[in-house]
Parts: sequence; C-alpha cells; structure tokens
Amino acid sequence: MNLAGKRVAVLVEQKYEELEVWYPVYRLREAGAEVVLVGPEAGKTYPSKLGYPAKADAAAADVTADRFHAVVIPGGFSPDYVRRSEPMLKLVRDAAGQGKPVAAVCHGPWVLCSVGCLKGRTATGFHSIKDDMVNAGATFVDREVVVDGNIITSRKPDDLPAFVVALMEAIGRG
Repeated sequence: MNLAGKRVAVLVEQKYEELEVWYPVYRLREAGAEVVLVGPEAGKTYPSKLGYPAKADAAAADVTADRFHAVVIPGGFSPDYVRRSEPMLKLVRDAAGQGKPVAAVCHGPWVLCSVGCLKGRTATGFHSIKDDMVNAGATFVDREVVVDGNIITSRKPDDLPAFVVALMEAIGRG
C-alpha cells in the first residue's frame, strides 16, 4: 500500500508499550507515510515500560487534527498519562470528530473513553479495560481488530499485524 503524502500522528507518553509504538511507526513509514511522534512536549524523550526512548517530534498543543490523516494511540501505561493532557485529548477528539481514522490498541481505548467517541460503537481493547469501554458506551467484543466507522481498535501486541493493516486501509480510503 502506498501512503505517500499521508501524515499520521502517533501519540507518545511515558510507559508506552514498545511494539505498539514502533511497529505502526515503521510499517507506516515503509508505506510512505510521514509519521510524527506527538507528545505533551516537543523534543522531550518519553521512556517505554522498559526504558526504550521515544522523542516527541511535536507537542500536542502545537498541532491540530487538520495536519494529520490519522491518529494512533498506543497502549502500555501511556494512555493513563495521555488522558491527563488536554492538548492530547483535543487532538484525538478533533480527529475523531473530523471522521479521520483514530486507531487505539491495548489500553489505548482508555483515551477514546475520555474523549467520548465510543458511545454506540463496537470496539475491543485489553480485557482489563472492558468495563471502562462498556461504561463509555461501547459494545465490547473480543477480536484482534475492530473497525467501526473511523474508530479502529485492537487488544494486544499480538494483534498488531491486523491492526496496522486495518489502519493503512482506512488511511488509503481517506
């Protein structure tokens, strides 16, 4: 798939799951997309759960959803930190509201709960956040990837191949 000319925001915060950031980043770049790591602060390095660094290219407060064709929300423990940043939430909320693909894996759907875009949707995520997703209005299913309109969700790192294919297809249709 050729994604040349497409720009994708991948959210980074501390304690992210390594594979859930880097697998989509490299697959999207291989397809020709420009990938921008977006964190609370530009230039800051955010360590993964195991300490692997991800340096934010841009601060969420300095970008808008208009600049991107899609947003990726990795899991690990980083979504709990992302939910504390209003600029990060605004980016996700605006992208979802504009109908752009918003893809969340593992604990990433926590952010979707916070921005209110799961109501009436079918979605999946890591099993321990099922109650949060249901309470946010989602119909929770246990599948490797779920696409409901512009919202794409997956459960865990094992699901990344299907997750990224669904994301790339959604961006390509965009």
